[in-house]
Amino acid sequence: MSLIGLLGFGTVVLLAMFLLHSYLWFRLVRSTTRPGRARRRLTWLTVALMLLPVLAVALRRTLPLDVAAPVDWLAFSWLGIAFYAFLALLALEPIRLAGRFWLGRTAPQPVRSGAPGTTAGVGSPGSVPDPSRRLFLARGLAVTAGAVALGTAGTGAYFANSPPVVRRIPVTLAGLDPALDGLRIVTFSDAHLSATYGGRRFERLVELVNEQRPDVVAIVGDLVDGSVSELREEAAPLADLVSEQGVFFVTGNHEYFVDTQEWMRHLPTLGIDVLRNERVAIRRGSASFDLAGVDDRTAERSGVPGHGADIAKALDGQDDATPVVLLAHQPWMIDQARAAGVGLQLSGHTHGGQLWPFDYAIRLDQPAVEGLSRHGDTQLYVTTGAGYWGPAMRVGARPEVSVVELRAP
Repeated sequence: MSLIGLLGFGTVVLLAMFLLHSYLWFRLVRSTTRPGRARRRLTWLTVALMLLPVLAVALRRTLPLDVAAPVDWLAFSWLGIAFYAFLALLALEPIRLAGRFWLGRTAPQPVRSGAPGTTAGVGSPGSVPDPSRRLFLARGLAVTAGAVALGTAGTGAYFANSPPVVRRIPVTLAGLDPALDGLRIVTFSDAHLSATYGGRRFERLVELVNEQRPDVVAIVGDLVDGSVSELREEAAPLADLVSEQGVFFVTGNHEYFVDTQEWMRHLPTLGIDVLRNERVAIRRGSASFDLAGVDDRTAERSGVPGHGADIAKALDGQDDATPVVLLAHQPWMIDQARAAGVGLQLSGHTHGGQLWPFDYAIRLDQPAVEGLSRHGDTQLYVTTGAGYWGPAMRVGARPEVSVVELRAP
């Protein structure tokens, strides 16, 4: 990413963080407290919580992994809670407005305008609302929003850290030789090995993949969020993957946030074939299909020499009678895949939305969020990913390992 692009992205993120926490402060602090020491302390706490995720990202490259882990857990867990607190408070706004209107009409206070000891000049009902009732309403709504946010975030954390579900997807592939019927491509994406994801959870993922007895293992990008020196031990279980025809990998956009070339050299030492705009033949006897892989769509502007998505190069000289399965990190590549006559594209990237309702926003950029879909003569399967990015939570999108079973027509 260029310096200008990075500064622009950082500015947007900081502005979003400021607006989010300003709204939370207004509803959870200002509306629920009276001026004084408690409000000041809660205000400073809100400022600290707003800066915590920013500091976690800024210090990520300077902190050792074991130090970064608790900082990331705290920062991004708060960010997930804050997001759902925001949604809950937003949903409760009609109740707050209706309550304020009702209290303003039914909770008057006497307004004395006569001599001391008299009640002359008492205002009409609704002239001075009772502040204590408004405070009670604001506190009640804040507690409700907090309970909803903590419950949602807690459930999301449970699912994000639970074993991935196994989804079996039969796909009829035009032109597939009957000898290849039933061939299993076990695919996963978006592990995002990092300070907060790895260790036993990643070992468990590898074991789950092996239990599916794969003919081919396909890792469709966003495997790492750190350097080889940081994540060497976390990535080591990849060497235990067992497959009849091999383990294949294509880059995702996050591979270009780190030292890409270093990972391209390290992954083959773990028994993983990196497909960079190229293809290999997957065979059973004399029957075969082509497994192709392309760099991520962001590779060209990453500045890494020689990297960039190029389907034409991957399929150069390919026999039109031989079916093609394409590994491309982002579903966005489906239009190019369809134009190139690809039968099936396997992608990740979306996390299935990861945190509802982000799946609706993803649809603005990607043609599919999860599952199997058809685009002309080309089919697209998007896996929801095995890990997470940012908050260690998944709401409405379970982590998964996908078993794509190829069927002959």
